[in-house]
Amino acid sequence: MSAISVLAVDLGAESGRVMAVHFDGQSLRVEDLHRFPNPNVMVNGTLYWDFLYLWREIQAGIEKGKPLNPAGIGIDTWGVDFGLLDAQGSLIGNPVYYRDSRTNGMTEKVFDIVPKSEIFSRTGIQFMPINTLYQLYSMVERRSPQLEIARTFLTAPDLFNYWLTGEKVCEFSNATTTQMLDPNSRTWAIPLMEKLGIPSTIFPQVVDPGTRLGHYQGIPVIAPACHDTGSAVAAVPARNRSFAYISSGTWSLIGLEVDSPLINNAALAANVTNEGGAFGTFRLLKNTTGLWIVQQCRKTWAEHGREYSYAELTQMAEEATPFQALIDPDDPVFLSPGDYPQAIADFCARTGQNGPEQPGDLVRAVLESLALKYRMVLDTLKELSGQPIDALHIVGGGTQNRLLNQFAANATGLPVVAGPVEATVLGNALVQLIALGEIEDIGQGRQIVSMMDELSDYHPVDTAAWRDAYQRFCGYISGRRNI
Repeated sequence: MSAISVLAVDLGAESGRVMAVHFDGQSLRVEDLHRFPNPNVMVNGTLYWDFLYLWREIQAGIEKGKPLNPAGIGIDTWGVDFGLLDAQGSLIGNPVYYRDSRTNGMTEKVFDIVPKSEIFSRTGIQFMPINTLYQLYSMVERRSPQLEIARTFLTAPDLFNYWLTGEKVCEFSNATTTQMLDPNSRTWAIPLMEKLGIPSTIFPQVVDPGTRLGHYQGIPVIAPACHDTGSAVAAVPARNRSFAYISSGTWSLIGLEVDSPLINNAALAANVTNEGGAFGTFRLLKNTTGLWIVQQCRKTWAEHGREYSYAELTQMAEEATPFQALIDPDDPVFLSPGDYPQAIADFCARTGQNGPEQPGDLVRAVLESLALKYRMVLDTLKELSGQPIDALHIVGGGTQNRLLNQFAANATGLPVVAGPVEATVLGNALVQLIALGEIEDIGQGRQIVSMMDELSDYHPVDTAAWRDAYQRFCGYISGRRNI
């Protein structure tokens, strides 16, 4: 067959890129077309995304890809954030960054109206203050005039798809992250919204990954799994279902691929999530903080005149003393931007630890704690699902941190396959190629990815020391101070 190319637009919390993925019938090749930062902007105390800037950069990247005669364009982004359109289809206000403080205290107020158990039974989604449900309720609470004039709700990738095609729809995998979609009926949880005063008439049709949405300047626009983790998991190079995955980046999304959502009291107690995947699958997973903590530390050091590359920080961490201190990556202190070296020091002080001071020691403490959290989450998911785990696949930009990959193997006791780095882009492209009839199904797509030469293997070492550290870590998570 002749070669075919598609364009994958991938927007993460730190940066965005437009990539071309070429398929010759046997192998995939990724071509970098356009990269750009994804800045946030503080205005009058509110933290916003700059969507108009992102839209301009998306268009610039597509323009660079036009000479390839692409057969499709697909967009994936982070979850939970959204835009509102008025009756004329114009964007109402700037989309707010999920780390903004407007959701402070909103979970408790929502639970006073609708019990947690009811919310989980209707949506199957993990409780996080950043979820769309609490963002929208904060607008209800403040009687935002935006809600009064809103006629259409679109999640972040759906907004860009609308600007590309004029179609107002929400793609399934990203819609599930809102905590407002019923995963069994695959429709909006209208009774939940009505109890909270969220206008239910603004929510559009939900479409599946692989849906052809329209055209942008003659190029078909195809919805991949528009949630970036959904696309990343689609490209996991596994040959059977006995695997776990971590989509490693700003967030670490740790999970299993399952055929149906797991919604019961045990899943509620474990605060796991059932996010939509590609082609009828679900992602039973838990969102945990990932390399965000290292990113914020690096930013703080740079502000104080100490510039370090990620490679330099990782090298210093590798040379540091093991297990000097352990933190809970999901402690609320690590949610909002700030001085994270100080936040780690404060965390250690209140948990009776001697906090690390040097950059290498701090980064090692973060990476070790992330790996131990991986084990904790995987133990929970395995118990809940009864699904065996023979291997751990780590995909995404975080796979470039070889030290964290090795720590993950050590902490979990599982063989780790790291890569591909561009899993999100490849998964985005695979869904497009399947929709175009160029690849038969996701199984064939994953087999093609598994033949790429950028995969790396890691095997557990120092398991006794990691078992001891895990006991200390669990002691802290359980509320004890014997970390």
